[in-house]
Amino acid sequence: MSDQSNTVVQTQYWHRLDDGRVQCDLCPRYCKMHEGQQGLCFIRANQNNAVVLTSYGRSSGYCIDPIEKKPLNHFLPGSPVLSFGTAGCNLACKFCQNWDMSKAREMDILADHAPPALIAKAAKDSGCASVAYTYNDPVIFLEYAVDTAVACRELGIKSVAVTAGYICDEPRQRFFEHMDAVNVDLKAFTDEFYFKLCGAHLQPVLDTLRYIKHQTQVWLELTTLLIPGHNDSDAELQAMTKWVVNELGPDVPMHFTAFHPDWKMRNVPATPIETLTRAREIALNNGVRYVYTGNVHDLIGQSTYCHRCGQSLIGRDWYRLSEWHLDQHGRCDHCGTRCAGVFMAQPGDWGARRRPLRLADYAE
Repeated sequence: MSDQSNTVVQTQYWHRLDDGRVQCDLCPRYCKMHEGQQGLCFIRANQNNAVVLTSYGRSSGYCIDPIEKKPLNHFLPGSPVLSFGTAGCNLACKFCQNWDMSKAREMDILADHAPPALIAKAAKDSGCASVAYTYNDPVIFLEYAVDTAVACRELGIKSVAVTAGYICDEPRQRFFEHMDAVNVDLKAFTDEFYFKLCGAHLQPVLDTLRYIKHQTQVWLELTTLLIPGHNDSDAELQAMTKWVVNELGPDVPMHFTAFHPDWKMRNVPATPIETLTRAREIALNNGVRYVYTGNVHDLIGQSTYCHRCGQSLIGRDWYRLSEWHLDQHGRCDHCGTRCAGVFMAQPGDWGARRRPLRLADYAE
């Protein structure tokens, strides 16, 4: 593990340039930094001619959430997850819904020192089935996330990443080696959208998705925030959902969620529920077996159905489970078809609660 006594740790994925700068090789931004400069993510910087992580062991806060809020609908449904993040982000999304943390440029947003072992202990002692690296993208605090995942695994706690998937090949392998489930934010299906609204590119995200699905055992779900007039056309939704089925398979759940005006896109209207319903129908018609709507109240669009017989398998009212028709092996109790996912013999009963957590309460 990294040195847990210091909030600054040297990182692995970088190299020196001939002009005296160092280049960060964690993500496809390849930030080139003079001494004392920070990368776009804010928390990786050039100190003493090496790239360091400046936020190791510090977080923007801790909370126990329902796993469905990540969103993950096919990974330990109904269970509580200890969620935390740091500050900064390696994308520059104009529509960011967590901008107060992901766009933060002040270290004082970060809470007191929290070593990985303490996070794992807090998750275990509070009854959480998993820890989620979320709020901002965990790939930028890879060393902290990996060390925490290792500590969690020692206590039987799963690790969940909520990420945009914008990461290079070598660190990608290291990061996902330690994850049990991931929700990747597939922001759109055009490079123009990624470049103009996120300051990034689509292809590295598609590469990450293929890697997770075909070279790991990590449970994968996708989320797309539909923004009116930007990524919600029939043509784009057709292309995206066909790609998912062809490249990732029909069992990868997709979540279409509603945008609300925020950050630098306050002049764009909120997403109508009809747009989410249309996206869901397009995905289902193209062969995606599990498709969900989010950020709206939609009992049909948020429930899970057997792809063979159509029976409701998991009923949801927001984050509360209302029905459960899976046997102990995750099969439909009507026709016996297995539902793709990672399930417990019985559903969790955490419900829609959201409980802030103080790590100091769990220190020995």
